[in-house]
Amino acid sequence: MTSFQTIDDLEPGQRLLVRIDVNAPVEDGVVQDDRRFARHAETIRELRADDHAIAVLAHQGRPGRDTFVSLEQHAEILADHLDRPVEFVADTYGDEALLAIESLERSDVLFLENVRMCEGELPEEEPEIKAETELVRTLSSEFDAYVNDAYATAHRSHASIVGFPLVVGAYAGRVMEQEYRANTAIRERAFDGPVTMILGGTKAEDTIPVIERLADIVDHFCLGGVIGELFLRADGYDLGYDVDGTELFDHQWEAHSETIRDSLETDATEVMLPTDLAYEADGDRAETAVAGIEKQTSYLDIGSETIDRYTERIADSEAVYVKGGVGVFEDERFADGTVEILSAIADADCVSVVGGGDTAHSIELYDLDEDDFTRVSIAGGAYVRALTGESLAGIDALERGSRG
Repeated sequence: MTSFQTIDDLEPGQRLLVRIDVNAPVEDGVVQDDRRFARHAETIRELRADDHAIAVLAHQGRPGRDTFVSLEQHAEILADHLDRPVEFVADTYGDEALLAIESLERSDVLFLENVRMCEGELPEEEPEIKAETELVRTLSSEFDAYVNDAYATAHRSHASIVGFPLVVGAYAGRVMEQEYRANTAIRERAFDGPVTMILGGTKAEDTIPVIERLADIVDHFCLGGVIGELFLRADGYDLGYDVDGTELFDHQWEAHSETIRDSLETDATEVMLPTDLAYEADGDRAETAVAGIEKQTSYLDIGSETIDRYTERIADSEAVYVKGGVGVFEDERFADGTVEILSAIADADCVSVVGGGDTAHSIELYDLDEDDFTRVSIAGGAYVRALTGESLAGIDALERGSRG
């Protein structure tokens, strides 16, 4: 179990630097609201109720990318969720920021500028190095405590994640606490009934470690998406390679084919593969069995027979974890697999954790009720690492801070 402090351990009425992760989609320069804002707003609302003065630290995009923009819009979105004004300052730790921080009163919320615009935030380095950055040294002296609520960035050893806990009292926010506990439960909790994991998406390097490290805990892995095809190729089917100009399969097969074959041969668990797939034909959805297939087109979803097999497994499970969509759910024609699986999980009497930003988005996209799941994780990389038992730099830093 973890040994970090949480916001329950804070005395009321303090000056807090709160790191959140509202890294959001940006379309034509406009930041899009997503569930991360709502989640972090809950933490901030709770802190305001305890009369804390709050300065918010966050990032958006990376230098050189179209998504690397100011956080002024983020402050406005957060204000909408809080239903109260949020001041924004176009500075992070310079004179303008320090003046705004000094003016903070109890229950005020101040949003600082994009921390990735600051020298020293990137790249990933040891916490001791990050603790010596001007960013950390300057801001830490302005606050009574640091709260890390940025679970989605917990796997990054950046200054705003790992530097502050070495120099100022550090606490986990509600998102950090709840996400980490939900995502590590699969390794820490003994389930009486079967545990099933739905694995999809496009990245073999995210999926293979999950199968390798959880084979002694998970009873059934149900595969779809690009990952499903790669495993079908390893099982001898004419699938899992690039056609139609795609660049999803061949380079991953070259890098991971041996490991994929080894994963198929595990004795401790059952790896279930699609028996039929869906593709586009004359603008509509069509399906075909994988037996005897000769790949000439892209396959965009699992088929109806596979959906039935997977949902039967889900109905008999005590716990179900999801990482990645099993099809191109953004296109309604190929959302059947992802949506029907999520619906089956919502209807099942089981512990259920849905992870990965894209998969979580499908719940919102198809009007499913988030409350029907035990946890809908807003993290991607951190979710995978927590599932597989890898350490998270942000969690390690919080634990070091708690030990003093």
